[in-house]
Amino acid sequence: MASSASGRAGRGLPSPAAAAAAVLLVLAGAAPAAGCYPRVFSFGDSLADTGNYAFVYGNDSGDPALRLPYGETFFHRPTGRFSNGRIVLDFIAETLGLPFVPPYLSGRSAVDFACGANFAVGGATALSPDFFRDRGFDDMGDRVHLDMEMKWFRELLDRLCPGNLAGCADMMNQSLFLVGEIGGNDYNIPLLSKVPFKKIRSFVPSVVAKISSTITELIRLGAKTLVVPGNLPIGCIPKYLMVFKSDKEEDYEPKTGCLRWMNKFSRYHNQLLMKEIKKLRKLHAGVTIIYADNYGAAMEIFLSPEQYGIEDPLVACCGGGGRYGVSPTTSCGSGEYTVCSNPEKYASWDGFHPSEAAYRAIAMGLLRGSYTQPSIASITSSCPQLAELGSSVESKPLYDL
Repeated sequence: MASSASGRAGRGLPSPAAAAAAVLLVLAGAAPAAGCYPRVFSFGDSLADTGNYAFVYGNDSGDPALRLPYGETFFHRPTGRFSNGRIVLDFIAETLGLPFVPPYLSGRSAVDFACGANFAVGGATALSPDFFRDRGFDDMGDRVHLDMEMKWFRELLDRLCPGNLAGCADMMNQSLFLVGEIGGNDYNIPLLSKVPFKKIRSFVPSVVAKISSTITELIRLGAKTLVVPGNLPIGCIPKYLMVFKSDKEEDYEPKTGCLRWMNKFSRYHNQLLMKEIKKLRKLHAGVTIIYADNYGAAMEIFLSPEQYGIEDPLVACCGGGGRYGVSPTTSCGSGEYTVCSNPEKYASWDGFHPSEAAYRAIAMGLLRGSYTQPSIASITSSCPQLAELGSSVESKPLYDL
């Protein structure tokens, strides 16, 4: 199914001849505040998807995320976002004074990508399904992965600058690139399929290497500022808390109630990713590569939920019953599910994905610079929105192993 999406991406885009005329409008972009990035390009999975999923798998796929109550809080309709409202990417775009980043597969004209494009797809992995098949795991199906998202990006460049990629140089070096979050599904699907944890842990270096090669390719194409988010604390995900429930008190973090071993795994992925980013910085001295500490920003919610108006960060707003608001037989939007009356008081939307309230908190932690390294606010001092956010915030220490 994923292969058919590439054809849809071209629908509505101009012919090469028309693109040559349209490219001046596209590269001119919108008019955000002086010094801010005029466009954003994003890659990733369901944590970053703004609607590509529907074009890959179709509105008739039966996926609950393509119908209400998804999207009910802000958009008042399903948009293909795996939440009740906005996600981190939306808050970044809003802060930069940009419109919401359109999904690439929506098939809009080249002019409509003036402020960037989003290539993230729900369920996407960093590695291709062949990687997992070669290791005896054949449950990945024909899903989107980072190489496919990069293929779509190169197709867009070909249409924006037909026959002359050098013509996109100014656009590339003035744009902000978000590479992730990605990699979570490389672990989530095998975890839920009961693949031995030791084997899943062995995937991490390959996942990080794929993220690294994607960053390198974007830099080769002209990217100058890239944000690379780490993984969230998956031990705090309600679905995992239900599936991997333990009778041993020592399996849980005393301050949060999250699963200790799963959060340790998230930190392991993030540690390898940070080390790889340090290597890339040395190789590309003229490029800014920012590590976004999603883990640390999210842990603020689990450690001090009351500061964010959250009642219980470990309970899903939409889903089934039980301690964590999730059920083995019911999911949000499917079956006899229930929806909370006030999603703003919940950190988890559907037991797997954060609520808009949680996404807002994570985004603000990143945009203020307290959970980015180097601080995104400090390297964009000419952008008044970010400078104002970061003016009174001290950087927080990155979570270590």
